[in-house]
Amino acid sequence: MQRRQLMATAAALAVPCVSRAADPAPFDAQTVRGMARALAAKGYEAPDTRLPDPLAKLSYDDYRTIRFDAGQSLWRGRGLPFEAQFFHRGSIFGAKVDLFEVAEGRAQPLRYRPEQFGFGAIPPPDADLGYAGFRLHAPLNRPDYFDEVAVFLGASYFRAVGRGLLYGLSARGLSIKTADPGGEEFPAFTAFWLERPQPGTNSIVVTGLIDSPSAAAAMRCAIRPGDDTIFDIELTLFPRDDIAQPGIATMTSMFMFDPGDRAGADDYRRAVHDSDGLMMLTGRGEELWRPISNPQTLQVSSFVDTSPRGFGLMQRKRSLRDFEDLEARYEKRPSLWVEPIGDWGEGVVQLVEIPTKDEVHDNIVAFWRPKQPLRAKSEHNFTYRLHWAVGAPTRSTLARFTDTRSGAGGAGARLFVLDASGGALKGLAADAKPRLAIGTDRGKIQNPVAYPNPDQDGWRIAFELLPEDARAAELRVQLLLGDTPLTETWIRRWTA
Repeated sequence: MQRRQLMATAAALAVPCVSRAADPAPFDAQTVRGMARALAAKGYEAPDTRLPDPLAKLSYDDYRTIRFDAGQSLWRGRGLPFEAQFFHRGSIFGAKVDLFEVAEGRAQPLRYRPEQFGFGAIPPPDADLGYAGFRLHAPLNRPDYFDEVAVFLGASYFRAVGRGLLYGLSARGLSIKTADPGGEEFPAFTAFWLERPQPGTNSIVVTGLIDSPSAAAAMRCAIRPGDDTIFDIELTLFPRDDIAQPGIATMTSMFMFDPGDRAGADDYRRAVHDSDGLMMLTGRGEELWRPISNPQTLQVSSFVDTSPRGFGLMQRKRSLRDFEDLEARYEKRPSLWVEPIGDWGEGVVQLVEIPTKDEVHDNIVAFWRPKQPLRAKSEHNFTYRLHWAVGAPTRSTLARFTDTRSGAGGAGARLFVLDASGGALKGLAADAKPRLAIGTDRGKIQNPVAYPNPDQDGWRIAFELLPEDARAAELRVQLLLGDTPLTETWIRRWTA
């Protein structure tokens, strides 16, 4: 599905369910949780997404010509560390999202005004159509300019950037039934409360109300822009129905090809992707690296864990030479790391890889799925921290895998060549005798070798997989010195 369509397909799930009274209403940390609880106790009502034809029929590119007047930004000229700008409804963003400003414990509706927007050749609407979402600006890259640092637009999607980075992958407030043959359910934000930031601070609190046929939820975000832009999230979820396939801390990205996975790619660029791997830090402290791929058929991988310490979709390639795309600048796309707070118990980190032939399609999804279904009429709380940054904030002495390549081996085998560098491999003596731990659940591993790679101050690992009769195999590789790990654990699914 095209990424802009994916972000908006279920924007139509938004349901106006909050008061638009003119007088400010009391507001505290429990207000939106109470709304979500009450909403879940009622039957789901699909929203009215009707728009006047000129707006409803806009192409996405034409929709983007509707510009918010930056001079009318919320908090402009008040000496505050953030400003907010709003998105107009139109095109695939048809659902109205109610917006409120919170100050001194009171919530005031932010009234839609068409004069806030430049419509170009599009006839300005004469109705109170409301907003589709918003974006936050702050002096991220230099003190005298308010950069765009985060955006909330479409279903329950949101994005952010760290210093020096550009927008790439997205996060989601909640996902349900991802990759289910019966179809995915897209929960959507229906309202947001923006708490007026305090002068001299570097944080802002945004709370969103989420609704969908299966659940309602409240999501509180404390946002701190910086080298790593941090979202401290408290998600409170109220299922209407039993949910067997919830996605918590969901992230959505794109991988089209790289030098190790170029099947069908006739392109001058060396690589095209927002993320190149799933990194995990398990509850037992094992560090895993799973290169992602653009498969021939839908692939779903589940990594069983208890009390995970972190996981995320990473962009490890950081040079223009890795991509050669002066427009998209994929080397500047952020990684996104999820740091669970508290004990999340048993479950799986699930990775979904969807075939794509175009870089405008998001085709990679990762999330946490609890082992037990979320029962109807119950309450579930998940607290976690999102890091939008160059890499994961973990402290590790282990080397990381930087490249994965494969090609034809001998006599029906598949050759894999991996490069790892940094950490414990940095400066490792050339005459050191590390050992390889390699495994596969199907087929046979043959001709494994490891040797120094002086160009990376690291080591190269090569081996062949002889599939025999297998159509798929789960591979696992680690380099050790004695019993001491030197690298993270590389894992990969091979398919015929």
